Amino acid sequence: MAIAISPSKLSLPQHNPGVTTVLEFLIRKFPAITHDVWLQRIIDGKVHWHDGSLISAKTPYAAQQRVYYYREVTREPVVPFAEEIVFEDELILVAYKPHFLPVMPGGKYVEECLQNRLRKKTGNQQLQAVHRIDNSTAGLVLFSVNPQLRKHYHALFETHQVTKTYQAIASTNKRIPLDNQQWEVKNRLEKSEPRFLMHIVEGLANSHSRIRCLKRSADKALFELNPITGKTHQLRVHMQSLSWPLLNDNYYPELQPKKPDDYSKPLQLLAQSLQFIDPMTRQVRCFSSHTELNLN
Repeated sequence: MAIAISPSKLSLPQHNPGVTTVLEFLIRKFPAITHDVWLQRIIDGKVHWHDGSLISAKTPYAAQQRVYYYREVTREPVVPFAEEIVFEDELILVAYKPHFLPVMPGGKYVEECLQNRLRKKTGNQQLQAVHRIDNSTAGLVLFSVNPQLRKHYHALFETHQVTKTYQAIASTNKRIPLDNQQWEVKNRLEKSEPRFLMHIVEGLANSHSRIRCLKRSADKALFELNPITGKTHQLRVHMQSLSWPLLNDNYYPELQPKKPDDYSKPLQLLAQSLQFIDPMTRQVRCFSSHTELNLN
C-alpha cells in the first residue's frame, strides 16, 4: 500500500449537494472509492479539518470548510524517466517533466509525481506547481519557491500572461500540410463523456490556438503550437479538428481501452518553452526545454 506523505485537500461547496455528513460527501465526490475505504480512513485518523481536528463518520457537512485526506493506492507505478531542473532561484523553479509522470498526485499516483520528486531533490517542501500539463505530455513546468508569493505566479496563467510554445508530431495521412503554413483555431470546448474528454460544441469560442507546420515527412509532420487559452486537452482536440491527430494519443480521435502505459510510445506533445514578465522583478523570463521532438 502506497500512502501519501502530504495530504490532499478540497473545499466543501457552498451549496450542499444533498448530504448530511462529510463522509457522505466524500463518497459522492469520489465514486471510485468505496464507503468502507473512506470509513476506514476516517477511523485511522486520515481525514481532518484545516486546523487538524479529526473528522468522524458522523461529522456534519460544513459548507466552504476545507477537508484534508491522505490518498492511498494498492500499488503505485514508478515512471522510469528522470526530471530535470532547468532553472532555479529564490522565486521560481522551472523543471522538465518527462512523459508519463504526473505533475501532481492523482489517480494511481500518490507520491510518484514531479512535485514530490522535486521537493525531495531540493529539500523545499513548500515547492508548488503553479500550472499543470497532462501526464502524457512532456515539457516545462513552472514552480513557486516562496508560498507567500505563489498567488502572483498563479495569476500569470489565470490571466493568460504566459506565452507557451509546444511541439507536436501528428499523422498527416488524411491531409498534407505545407511547410510554414499557419492556422488560427477558435472554438468552444466542453466536457464530454467520459468527463475527462473534451469535444467541440456550438457557441461562443472559449479556446484559441495558433498552429504552424515546421516540417514534413512521408506520413507525419512536426508542428509548433501556441495555446492562447488553456482548456483541458485543447491542443490535442484542435489538432484533431484539423485532421492531424497526435501520434500515440490514447484519447483522440477515439478513446483507447484502458491498459498499462506503454513507455515506448509516448504522446508526441512537448511543452517546449515558457515566456512571461516576472511579477516580482518585472524582468522578462524565457525558458526552453533541452529536449525537442524529432520526426526521424
